Amino acid sequence: MRSHLRMTTAPDFAMTDRDNEDIPFNRHFPLKPGVVEEVVPGVRRVLCDNPSPMTMSGTVSYIVGRGKVAIIDPGPDDEAHAKALLDAVRGETVTHILVTHTHRDHSPNAARIKAATGAPIYAEGEHRAARPYYDSEKMSSEAGADRDFKPDITVRDGEIISGSGWALEVVATPGHTANHIAFAWPERGVNFVGDHVMGWSSSVVVPPDGSMIEYMASLHKLAARDEQLYFSGHGPEVPDAPRFARFLIRHRQAREASILHRLAKGETDIPTMVRAIYIGIDPRLAGAAGYSVLAHLEDLVARGIVITDGDPVIGGSYRLA
Repeated sequence: MRSHLRMTTAPDFAMTDRDNEDIPFNRHFPLKPGVVEEVVPGVRRVLCDNPSPMTMSGTVSYIVGRGKVAIIDPGPDDEAHAKALLDAVRGETVTHILVTHTHRDHSPNAARIKAATGAPIYAEGEHRAARPYYDSEKMSSEAGADRDFKPDITVRDGEIISGSGWALEVVATPGHTANHIAFAWPERGVNFVGDHVMGWSSSVVVPPDGSMIEYMASLHKLAARDEQLYFSGHGPEVPDAPRFARFLIRHRQAREASILHRLAKGETDIPTMVRAIYIGIDPRLAGAAGYSVLAHLEDLVARGIVITDGDPVIGGSYRLA
């Protein structure tokens, strides 16, 4: 993160709160690290051994195609995982390395895979914030950001990346990070959605790295598409995917309503809101929850529903307009 509190892994987490009862989260994911599993024809996945409260059992990398293949999200700087991926494609040619976003559990291994295969790296761009820092925020490097990442080829929304027997459409999905993209395979009805949608948990949105306004717009965008199966950066695949995206939209709307309900009782700060909204939260995730609340507050302040003195920051105090 960029100010005050820090996280050491990509900010994805499961929470127990008042608003998630309507989301059919699935935390059953028996895949073991290093094992290659073909989940649908033309799609294999390999789990990295980097479990944490924020990554579930670890980062999932995907191999698309046969013979001449693409690797999606090669994972963290992990030599063992890179070896597992290269072993999985032994006798094949890696022609593309695709990265959904630049958190350190997704993109650093791209350099290692490129060095071994010569394949170019495709992504939306280098890591950047969704908005400039406010003067009151402390400038520091974000622990979860891969600031060394540089793609060979930058891609934009709607572009098609083609390989042998497959064609993936770039779907811009900013919100979790400013440079987040998904890779849809419309012919197969699947979408590799990175951390924007996960079946095991909601994704946290951490300003200024991410933006709740953009996150919600991207959820609506995915929900309007035809792909029925999502493959996520962590955890199991998501069936009936547009319906699940709509679950997440309602969940975020309920979270916003909980924030407004608390503010109706009077001016307060983010830690107080976290205690009121997130019941039984793992203490290790309280900081991430606070930044998720901040992302909602930024949106509410921008819409004129909530006000604060000065910029909307993690240490601010908030009240209804």
